[in-house]
Amino acid sequence: MMKKLLSTACFLSLLGAVPAVAHEGHGMAQYGGVVAEAGMAQFEIVAKDGKVVVYATQHGAPLASTGASGKLTVLEGAKKSEIELKPAGDNRLEGKGGAAAGAKLLISVQLLGQKLLQARAVMP
Repeated sequence: MMKKLLSTACFLSLLGAVPAVAHEGHGMAQYGGVVAEAGMAQFEIVAKDGKVVVYATQHGAPLASTGASGKLTVLEGAKKSEIELKPAGDNRLEGKGGAAAGAKLLISVQLLGQKLLQARAVMP
């Protein structure tokens, strides 16, 4: 009887550890950008060499970008620019443009079959 109770207790304690491992990378940049949270999704925005790449994930797992569309609004002081985002394979959306350090970002993404997701971030 004691062995069964001990086995059950060990099993239940392992179940509690699984979500912690699954969320280990949640909200952390993996590609050197800034992470913006939008409902069920996280978007990592990377601006480099005149191009913006957005990686879409859900709790660290890639979200397919097929059929998605989006827009990144960049506010730098009084200057406002908008970058159209298009699917670029796997969980990526891309557009032409850039964002300097300190720029305020508003991202709007429509994933296939999902409601519009919006999030804000500041470029590091």
